[in-house]
Amino acid sequence: MHSRILRIIRLFGPAWIVMLADMDASSIIGAAQLGAIFQYGFIWFLMLLVIPLYFVQEASGRIGAVTGEGLGATIRKYYSKRIAAVMTIPMFLTDIVTYVAEFLGIAIGLEILGVPIIFGIAVAYIVFLWVVTRNEYEYAEKVLLVISGILILGLLSTLLLRGVKAYPLFAFNFTHLYLFMIAATVGAVVMPFMLFFQASATSEKMKEMSGKIPVDEVLKESKENTFVGAIVTELLMIVVEMTFSGIPNAHSGTFASAQSFAGVLQPIAGSFSPYVFGIGLMAAGFLALVVVALASAWGVAEALKIKNKTALFIMESLPAFALAILLPPSSLISSVMSFLVVFVFVLIGPVIILGMITQNKKIMGQHAFSRGESVAYWCSSLMILAFGIASAIFSLI
Repeated sequence: MHSRILRIIRLFGPAWIVMLADMDASSIIGAAQLGAIFQYGFIWFLMLLVIPLYFVQEASGRIGAVTGEGLGATIRKYYSKRIAAVMTIPMFLTDIVTYVAEFLGIAIGLEILGVPIIFGIAVAYIVFLWVVTRNEYEYAEKVLLVISGILILGLLSTLLLRGVKAYPLFAFNFTHLYLFMIAATVGAVVMPFMLFFQASATSEKMKEMSGKIPVDEVLKESKENTFVGAIVTELLMIVVEMTFSGIPNAHSGTFASAQSFAGVLQPIAGSFSPYVFGIGLMAAGFLALVVVALASAWGVAEALKIKNKTALFIMESLPAFALAILLPPSSLISSVMSFLVVFVFVLIGPVIILGMITQNKKIMGQHAFSRGESVAYWCSSLMILAFGIASAIFSLI
């Protein structure tokens, strides 16, 4: 029993950090909009997303545990340089889109706090570059996890104080907005950067342990952590949806404003509600920025053997910085929701890459997907992708 606990402690980290990072600024905003517009009507869909979320994240962790390398290094090692370069394109696009979504989320937090967005985003961008160029990831993660955790606890406490309402648990109206929110929810839950991060973070754990724990044991613990993490992530999304149900100045047919979000924590924070929510939202966005920077360093940089990672970070994040300061505050919410839909399309590349590698016995050996695991992976991931893409397309018709 004692050795079992020690192993869990040693392996704790990658699956949980990536799941907590999934509760980023854009995901919180997306779940808040679900509650503001459809009340409890999307709870069923969030629980359904546990299945594809688990399978794609488990595949990512499996690659890291078996190969001892991240996706970028694995691709470069087992595929030609040309294929490696092509396969980095979806990783590169994933990073750019994620940076945009998170910086826009931080901008919304600044708007709630009443801080000038241009000034606040400039400071956030400088701090971000300082963290990633000086490799202060671990310290930043700890601080940001605490602040983000306070926000989640605040939302849960607010929900408990307000109580559960008698809202319907299923919403089926198939309007343009409903279909749009289906696609945005898929993008908010199964975020591509998480796949790259978990593979590389798990491989780093393997190096730290230097073979002290067998791969089979690592895979077992990783599966359990990923499964529990997927459930917890969706439960947190549901908490956010339920907490924002019935907030003032929000109604079906339109997105809720940042001002509507600001007062959600009044039952526990009173007049400090905007500050607690705004700071928590910014911390969640910044945590995702740190995670995606690590994923980029382990993914694109490794695959292309880029030594100057600072240049890569700037190249990927600069468009996000520019958009965050150029977009008018009135369009920030709708822009975040649109980028969540974009995530559905960006996810296609990473899902295919993961599926190819986990089925390749030359790479994975005896730990390659079995026929049953392969069917479960492709059916769950492609089903949800098709659902998200179809919803996105029909919402525009």
